[in-house]
Amino acid sequence: MKGKTSLVVGVPTIIVEGPKADVETKRELVKRITEVVREVYKVHHVSVVIHENEPENVGVDGELLQDIIAKRKG
Repeated sequence: MKGKTSLVVGVPTIIVEGPKADVETKRELVKRITEVVREVYKVHHVSVVIHENEPENVGVDGELLQDIIAKRKG
């Protein structure tokens, strides 16, 4: 590219910790997070990593999420 220089000075990497989701939900999440990060950081390249967590591996207020869900179901 004559006359243009392109330098990536740090690519923001966003890590999302959350529940399992279908592919369409992940696509939408990645798209929208990328849009916001590009706008705020004024960059083009953004990495988004999704870590899916089973309810048995997440604790909320001292209880496993799977137990909280089970209580709500009755």
